[in-house]
Amino acid sequence: MPTLQRDGDVFILDLGDDENRFNPPWVEAVTAAIDEVEAAQGPKALVTSATGKFWSNGLDLQWIGEHQDQAQDFINSVHELFARVLLLAAPSVAAIQGHCFAAGAMLATAHDQRVMRKDRGFWCTPEVDIRIPFTAGMSALLQARLSKATAHEAMTTGRRFGGDDALAASIVDATVKEGKVLEWAVDRAAALAGKDGATMGKIKARMYADAAAILRDPTANRLGA
Repeated sequence: MPTLQRDGDVFILDLGDDENRFNPPWVEAVTAAIDEVEAAQGPKALVTSATGKFWSNGLDLQWIGEHQDQAQDFINSVHELFARVLLLAAPSVAAIQGHCFAAGAMLATAHDQRVMRKDRGFWCTPEVDIRIPFTAGMSALLQARLSKATAHEAMTTGRRFGGDDALAASIVDATVKEGKVLEWAVDRAAALAGKDGATMGKIKARMYADAAAILRDPTANRLGA
């Protein structure tokens, strides 16, 4: 399960050491961590990391299949999590040490910056291949944070971007060797932690107002639409 610790001004959210799929307990734990970061006073920044082969492998489709009566409310909570990370009133860096797929890729993309392991692991939105259309909110998020060309290719082909390809496409801001991913992210976050949170929050809220509004509109994100 996700855990949160603090290293000076930097909060480090570890998503877990398995596939780190989105299901209600997992999303609730991540949301509680975001609550804690938001409530903290003074200089702060967020690094979101993981341990093992995966950063996150996306939605827990088995849970969704077994809980159809709760699926829409759950998806709404996922969209809200995306919006909160996107608009976080503090610098945020995703430290992607392993595979980052589907909703996991979207969560990473909601961060201000991303660093990826250079030699192994993929960032990928495979929805076209698993026959699950992006919700309006997911589409808005990816198009708000990626270039038009990159968003189009990623969303319509399901391409797997390795570290160097992800850097060339500006999906990530840096690639580093194994073992250096978290270090790079923490150093970068610490360098930005002194930015005024209130000002940063307003900048993000205005910059991403359209994407956040769509993410937070349940009628725009109905499953099966």
